[in-house]
Amino acid sequence: MKPESMLRRQQVLSGNPTDFKDLLQQAHHGFISLLEKELAPHNITAAQIFVVVGIVQGWAHTLTEFSSYMGHDAGAMKRLLDRVESKGIIQRARSQQDRRSMVLELTEQGRQLYPYITDAVASVNAHLLAEFSNLEIAQFRFFLLKLINNTKQ
Repeated sequence: MKPESMLRRQQVLSGNPTDFKDLLQQAHHGFISLLEKELAPHNITAAQIFVVVGIVQGWAHTLTEFSSYMGHDAGAMKRLLDRVESKGIIQRARSQQDRRSMVLELTEQGRQLYPYITDAVASVNAHLLAEFSNLEIAQFRFFLLKLINNTKQ
């Protein structure tokens, strides 16, 4: 990195070292709060929709996969999955590949709920990005992907 780039980086980072964390956390909490308001008529929380989305997108189908996908320990994840199951949104079934293990799948109610979830997410995204130009949205997405990529290095 060039010396002038290093100096600019130090100037940007010389403030409160938790600024970026705090800003990301505030944005996340704002997003979740708006999403929960959108989802309130469907009696599902933001945390619970990630279970539905995880199954539909194929990101997770077992307790272990959900724990990894959502960053929860197994106990907390089991409690969340139990709540979603008690609402009739998911059900446990024997794995076709390994009859000893259980997989999670959507019920008919869960499948019917998915379009409302995608509509709610789209509505919140539209609200949050309303003041952004198309270029700013593309740049913001690029920066978020770059940030995410840096977490994997």
